[in-house]
Amino acid sequence: MAGSAKGRRLAAPDGLLTRPTPNRVREAVFNSLYSLDAIDGARVLDLFAGTGALGIEALSRGAAEAVFVERDQAVADVLRSNLEATRLADAATVMVVDVEAALADLACGRFDVALVDPPYAFDAWPELLSRVPAELVVAESDRPVDVGPRFAIHHHRRHGGTVVTFAQAAERPSG
Repeated sequence: MAGSAKGRRLAAPDGLLTRPTPNRVREAVFNSLYSLDAIDGARVLDLFAGTGALGIEALSRGAAEAVFVERDQAVADVLRSNLEATRLADAATVMVVDVEAALADLACGRFDVALVDPPYAFDAWPELLSRVPAELVVAESDRPVDVGPRFAIHHHRRHGGTVVTFAQAAERPSG
């Protein structure tokens, strides 16, 4: 962690179902977001949140608020504990639903940044991103992501087996 939560370690659930973003990848993502002036005061959406590492990093570095979407109750409980441990819970909302249900609920909202980190086998990127109400998407995968027609790729960065795709909205989302 950097920013206000610097030095705090996040808890992770037991097992292999949750894949926290490695520290070096998270640092590179947020260095890029900082260079785009995209975090300070931002409203952030963290989809497939897991432990909350990405959204918590955003809050720690100056985002105004973050909405975390995690469908697994046990993982969401760990996420809430991480928010409490970093003293960032007051700026956070945790939705314990699948991403499709969350996007339906959030359709009228608008976010400055969406952090999207599904399981690496995920393939429905264009369909998913067509519904993400954000100006900038940071997508984490094991390969470059097809962002569909609603976004334009700003850049890709490879970090070992992880590819991070930054995409700007081609048009302003409704809402």
